[in-house]
Amino acid sequence: MEYEDDRFIASTKSEIDEVIENSLRPSTLGEYVGQQKFKDSLKVYIKAAKARGEALDHVLLFGPPGLGKTTLSHIIANELGAQIKVTSGPAIEHTADLAAILTNLGKNDVLFIDEIHRLSRPVEEVLYPAMEDFALDFVVGKGPSAKSIRLKIQPFTLIGATTRAGMLTGPLRDRFGVLGRLELYEPEDLSKILLRSAKILNIAINDDAALLIAKSSRGTPRIANRLLKRVRDYAEVFGENNVNVDITQKALKMMEIDELGLDGVDRRLLDAIVNKFGGGPVGLDTLSAATGEESTTIEEAYEPFLIQQGMIARTSKGRVAMPKAFEHLGAHMDENQANQLHKLFSDLDL
Repeated sequence: MEYEDDRFIASTKSEIDEVIENSLRPSTLGEYVGQQKFKDSLKVYIKAAKARGEALDHVLLFGPPGLGKTTLSHIIANELGAQIKVTSGPAIEHTADLAAILTNLGKNDVLFIDEIHRLSRPVEEVLYPAMEDFALDFVVGKGPSAKSIRLKIQPFTLIGATTRAGMLTGPLRDRFGVLGRLELYEPEDLSKILLRSAKILNIAINDDAALLIAKSSRGTPRIANRLLKRVRDYAEVFGENNVNVDITQKALKMMEIDELGLDGVDRRLLDAIVNKFGGGPVGLDTLSAATGEESTTIEEAYEPFLIQQGMIARTSKGRVAMPKAFEHLGAHMDENQANQLHKLFSDLDL
């Protein structure tokens, strides 16, 4: 099930975001900030493939949304000096759609499939021989007269991107030679991205303000760039010529975003667990009813970041608030709640 998330700090991408990201997108690995270990590995793989005159091995990019998987795919194609064809798993409905795309690729071109975990099984099975042998297998006719025909295609590099690597089938995952897990960004790297974006967008911003926005961006470049534009709007309306710390703090407060990047919905979830349910455990459906948010949205949009921040934990008995959540809300975890939490994790052998 897909959900729509239109918060300021949503990591999902709108059509407007797509246009803006294109204008801010770096074109080389040298311009790409962050993901240093994977970037260093990519440089080696790309240089080796170009030296041999071969297609780069297939690449799987996975991690939370908004970290630059699409951007990185374009950079890889650019570094290879190759053309790139962009599509997505849901857009390839039939095997014929995939065959048409593959047969139109030039030698060593790049095919980028976003949301690759959403490919249908028949389409995925056509992809297997294409990835391994650069060939398409067709069955012509039916019954005893049926014949298998193999059509050779040009060598190519498939770059698959997914936010749900666990939903990929084993056979598909195993056919990728380069696996790149993109991690959440440190504030310092996000600050560099913001300063670069500000220059492109002609926004005057100082280093301290950029770092403040970075710390409120949940480790995600897409969110950071979105917040930068909203803070700029605030500065322009209130007659400021540049984005400084004071303006940034006021703009973030207006958007109900705190210093950890939590918004009003995040805090409402924490408040429900901490104050309504005594720190938990509380079931997902109960939490959904208490906050008015759909359970799917809570599980997929809000919880991952709260878990990463050590605010809450998922257990077999439900969601529980961690000491950091109590501290962030200015609440006190009493001895009984602390003992209950300790017992819960002891019972789970954690």
